[in-house]
Amino acid sequence: MTDSPERHLWTLIEPVHAITYFAPECQQAFEDAGLPGFWRGYFGGRAAPLGAVSAGAVTALFFGFHPSFVDRAVPDIWTRCSPADALAARLDGIDRAWTAHELPNDRAQLKRAAFIVRRAAEAVADDRRPMFAANLTIEMPTKPHLALWHAATLLREHRGDGHLVALTALEIGPCDAHVVRLAHTGTPVDTVQPFRGWSDDDWIAAVGRLHERGVLDDTGQITETGAALHVAIEESTDQLATAPLRAIQSELAELAHILTPVVRALDSAVIPYPNPMGVERFDTT
Repeated sequence: MTDSPERHLWTLIEPVHAITYFAPECQQAFEDAGLPGFWRGYFGGRAAPLGAVSAGAVTALFFGFHPSFVDRAVPDIWTRCSPADALAARLDGIDRAWTAHELPNDRAQLKRAAFIVRRAAEAVADDRRPMFAANLTIEMPTKPHLALWHAATLLREHRGDGHLVALTALEIGPCDAHVVRLAHTGTPVDTVQPFRGWSDDDWIAAVGRLHERGVLDDTGQITETGAALHVAIEESTDQLATAPLRAIQSELAELAHILTPVVRALDSAVIPYPNPMGVERFDTT
């Protein structure tokens, strides 16, 4: 697939946001705040901007998880840690990780990058996308690397909200969405299925539905129809992410120059590939 400007921006900011999921320092910060185990920290940290929401809300807004998988953590996490404390813990984790992994720390450059990304987010402040809007209400951190992480989180949640709109419009459910992406990319099933709570029966049912739609052939391989569907998903997601990009189009090269060393450092030290998020290596050549 051609790397659109919108996708180029995504591959720049998604690894920055993903620190919160993959750096061990982030998990430790959540555990210190009363959320032991990876998934309590994941759901607590990501859902905290919404307040002490129900499992149903998290399942709907996070989209890719089986409801029972979410139920294991939510709403129990709110009896262990308040949303405010979870928000503090996720920033604490980013702070620890940035230092532990010796990520680039030129304050002026990071401050500039955070400003550019934040301006892109503020350009679409009236979009009313739930995860994006909830994060937009949070005060910008003062430390440049934390400000950059928060701004990157705004844009990735904005794109994520749009991605769910694209999937819904194309009548693709959560398990089916995983199956389509993995079939298209050739990524192993075990990089996603166990991390989203779908059973083998769930996965087989999704494959069956997609076969009936002509997306997969008799062997489970993606068809021309399926490849076209995957392209349609990504193009629609890109289209829904155009507005914030438009606001910083002239500064995208500058942003890439600042963030490339950060992404390179994350690639070698923090973020595994492949991964359940589908975040891709940024081509820094």
